[in-house]
Amino acid sequence: MPGTPSSIDARAALRAAAVTTATRLAPGRGIPIPRHLALLAEAELPPPPAVWTDSTAQTVAALLSARARRDALGDGSDAVRLYFDDVRLKRPAALSYGGRALLLASAGEYCGAVGSAQHTARFGAEALLFADTPALRYRALSVIALGHAINGEYTATEGALAAAREIFTAARWPIEETAYLAFFAEILSASARCDVEGLTAVTEAMARARRDDPYGAYTARAAGVMTKLLRHRFADGRAEARELLHGCLRSASHRMVRHFLVGILSDLYVAQGDDLQALAVLAPYDNPEGHGICFSTQRATALLRLGRERELLVETDACVASETEHCLRTFTPVLLRRALAQQRLGNTRRAHQSMEAALLIMERTGTWATPFLMLPHDETRRLMKDVMALNPEVRHLAAPLEAILARVAAPDSESTPTWAVPGLTPTERALASLLEGPLSLAEIARERGVSLNTVKSQVRSIYLKLGVSGRAEAIEQLNVVDA
Repeated sequence: MPGTPSSIDARAALRAAAVTTATRLAPGRGIPIPRHLALLAEAELPPPPAVWTDSTAQTVAALLSARARRDALGDGSDAVRLYFDDVRLKRPAALSYGGRALLLASAGEYCGAVGSAQHTARFGAEALLFADTPALRYRALSVIALGHAINGEYTATEGALAAAREIFTAARWPIEETAYLAFFAEILSASARCDVEGLTAVTEAMARARRDDPYGAYTARAAGVMTKLLRHRFADGRAEARELLHGCLRSASHRMVRHFLVGILSDLYVAQGDDLQALAVLAPYDNPEGHGICFSTQRATALLRLGRERELLVETDACVASETEHCLRTFTPVLLRRALAQQRLGNTRRAHQSMEAALLIMERTGTWATPFLMLPHDETRRLMKDVMALNPEVRHLAAPLEAILARVAAPDSESTPTWAVPGLTPTERALASLLEGPLSLAEIARERGVSLNTVKSQVRSIYLKLGVSGRAEAIEQLNVVDA
């Protein structure tokens, strides 16, 4: 009951956790204590104060960062909108520069976890205006870097990361205090360039720095799956992706990283020519807020390769309609895939418009490789050259993009899938991948939002088509086919 010794002790513990965590959000004073983050992630957000003070800002900063770091994102962007109108506080404030910078950076960190790229970068930039110590400037720059990386603005990402590294090196803080946000920004940047060596280096550094943090360790392993895709170690990559997505480790991971991993698993199947299985992997997922991860983009790759151009356009219509709400990192590949689909359907004007829009984005944000992963090389090259001939503003991209296409695009003569489980529908394929994990049938039903009887009926159909009588035999058969 309120006012009892136990409730008073709980409130005191929460206040102590908030104070300690807030002082450790920026480097130089140690890292936040895991049990404090767990406690704060479960706490309710307080109503906006009548007047913001450093004390209230410190508490809310700790709560928002704890939610971001422990994947407690159920309120979505509403958690930030409770206090902010865009990046401005809704209530009057009597804040020091440092108190304001701390609060703004934590709001940006939370937006990054949700996947709202533009707000992440804007909160980071606003925090940098008020950051009055090297530690707070480093934190603000890490937030900015992640916002730009999620949004696919990699030139700006590298600039923010370089400035952050300079501060960190000069201060001689221990590697354990490197911001998770900076690591994740580097992972996204290296992945976008398909820079295997760079991605391996940042993954190893993160694993060393975050060895006692299961969330950081999970992200490092997920990045390792991306290196397996780029090194063409497809079977190994699929096995590790499944372990991370369906094993007990997923309980200590970030939502965006899990979604990132689902996209990599889909790409692993596409890379081996099994586009139907790629669609099955993506079947249970809807696009999250902000499209920091866009499953429609992933589906578009497989649909294009399957020759289902009209379905591709329908799948991505909502992405085009969302315009400024859709992050650029996933919007650019949508435009490229729509351009090729329109060209195949004979809609040359629309194909040119989509390709031109994609090229203009890259002209402003930097050329990067992942939008071209598994696109047909000759088709893409021809359409790109046609558009460049009509628009001098993007002609200087010809050489770097040609080099990227030669490295990552799929040959137009790409073979059909090398294996497939005969007769399984996309829904059954998605369910079959879950059977290989630790979830019970009841848990799978809850995960997919269907009844237990529906799952049991689908499982019986899978067993019949595989010629097996139980789950263990089904898993063994699936692994044999998947080898």
